[in-house]
Amino acid sequence: MSAATLEKIFGLIGTLLITAFVLGLAQSISAGAAGFWGGLPFWVICLSILPLVYYDFWDTCVRKKPPR
Repeated sequence: MSAATLEKIFGLIGTLLITAFVLGLAQSISAGAAGFWGGLPFWVICLSILPLVYYDFWDTCVRKKPPR
């Protein structure tokens, strides 16, 4: 396997693990003692940060880079 393929595979695995962890944490905060309104700020932060994670994966692993 080429280095670019491995980079895409491990980048996708890492992105999915981060997504599962952060959304699971947000769900557990909202379902626990904080309740929906107490967990809402964390949901807003999560849903603001996750697109940055996806963009970084796309920019690093997927986008065609010009030759140097």
